[in-house]
Amino acid sequence: MVEIAPRITVDPAVRFGKPVIEGTHVPVELVVGKLAGGMTVEGVAGKFAFTRDDVLAALAYAARSLADEHVRAAG
Repeated sequence: MVEIAPRITVDPAVRFGKPVIEGTHVPVELVVGKLAGGMTVEGVAGKFAFTRDDVLAALAYAARSLADEHVRAAG
């Protein structure tokens, strides 16, 4: 297991190496997807027995990942 961001880890033996909330098998993408679907931070935290900081760490990780992404427009 390797911590790649605060509260976010990867482990090849957990979820095929996808980033998860530390100490769980819950992928960051699932947390962000629940928020995008309209759940509140508190709702997501309660559903998965996370802290508010765990949910915010997932959002921060996702934001940093997108900031590093380069997209080329075809045209």
